[in-house]
Amino acid sequence: LDVTVTYTLDTAGTLALDYTATTDRPTVVNFTNHAYFALTAEGDILDHALQVDADTYLPVDADGIPQGPTADVRGTPFDLTAPQTIGERIALPDEQLRMAGGFDHCWIVRAPGNPETLRRAARLTAPATDRILEVWTTEPGIQVYTANQLDGSLAGTAGRRHERHGALCLETQHLPDSPNRSAYPSTVLRPGDVARSRTEFRFPHLDASAR
Repeated sequence: LDVTVTYTLDTAGTLALDYTATTDRPTVVNFTNHAYFALTAEGDILDHALQVDADTYLPVDADGIPQGPTADVRGTPFDLTAPQTIGERIALPDEQLRMAGGFDHCWIVRAPGNPETLRRAARLTAPATDRILEVWTTEPGIQVYTANQLDGSLAGTAGRRHERHGALCLETQHLPDSPNRSAYPSTVLRPGDVARSRTEFRFPHLDASAR
């Protein structure tokens, strides 16, 4: 399996990740990026507002494996179709949140007419700032992880400890457990085919041309 990832940063403040893969035997491929984001220099992301452009998500078992069919977000803490404060959402009484310690779930991004078309998957903002992060992708899903297992034992190069809920992962991807779920979009790559994926992390507040 040969995989290439190209990172491109443009003058508008967009970081693009372009993935390609080829194989000499049938295999499964699922690209993602596990970067952590926070839009403020101090504190945590519990006061950040998150919007996810998805009407369904995947409930999981105690091991974090999807239970099977998608579930409607309406009437649940997973309804992020409008911006919601992360800390308020993950504090709601819900068995899925209790097992994971917060969000660690995959949302199914609203499908475009063409599966290779970029569409927005998520938008993150922080209070009292003009900072915005938008995630655009060709992938069918986005895993939202609120750093539930971080405990301060690790530190960044500047010495800041990585505490619980100190950052957020927005991982574009195919749906977890796809090889075992025929109803999910396939992750199988065969010889002669090329797997392609693109994700853009856009920071509109950095785009001087839009002002």
